Amino acid sequence: MTRITVRGRIISVLILASAACAAPSFADDTPNSARIGLYSVFYHVSTEGLSGPYVPAGTSIDANDLETVYLAYVRSITPHLDLELTAGYPPLQKTVGRGPATLGSVPYNGQVIASARWLAPTLLAEYVFFSEDARFRPYLGVGVNYTNFYDRDSTAQGNAGSGGPTKLSLTSSVGVAGTVGLSYRLPGNWKAYASYSASQVKTRLDADTAGVERTAHINFGPQALVVAVGYSF
Repeated sequence: MTRITVRGRIISVLILASAACAAPSFADDTPNSARIGLYSVFYHVSTEGLSGPYVPAGTSIDANDLETVYLAYVRSITPHLDLELTAGYPPLQKTVGRGPATLGSVPYNGQVIASARWLAPTLLAEYVFFSEDARFRPYLGVGVNYTNFYDRDSTAQGNAGSGGPTKLSLTSSVGVAGTVGLSYRLPGNWKAYASYSASQVKTRLDADTAGVERTAHINFGPQALVVAVGYSF
């Protein structure tokens, strides 16, 4: 009986953008840039609950927040419009049980019962404020996120709690995404970035234990904080 439920902290990121100070003129004549950095992901998830045979009331699942590598390609369409294609290196998400201390005689609450990896590319159209020669440039973006779950495994502890070897499947998700960020121009073609984003991720979980099927509809509320550097070319 496995479903992924994630409770994450709600982050408030206050991004200050002071007006561009008098600085040497910088010409943004390089329309392409690549970014790399740290991708911290937080979740706030709701679910209708797990349904199926032999599921005790109050049985739930949680997953810790995680960090992974942030990667992005950005194309400048105009001085104030960028297109960003972003993704993180697929992390290993460990899932723990929440609810009853045991399922039968099997320890459950707080036990690692499943793991999965996900790949979540996101395409964003971003409006960039201030002029190209500004050292600080805040931006706002909106777009679409696609999330695919793979390498879904029930652990030995999860199998024991479910009553035997369990196969997991999670449907892919397509949803809206948004971001707010700030760039800071460094010497040469380098920039530093900080951003906060949120996206809509919904999935259906199916768990099959020797023909006994349990399902859950999960609404992930992923939020991400990124700190990165980028090189324009």
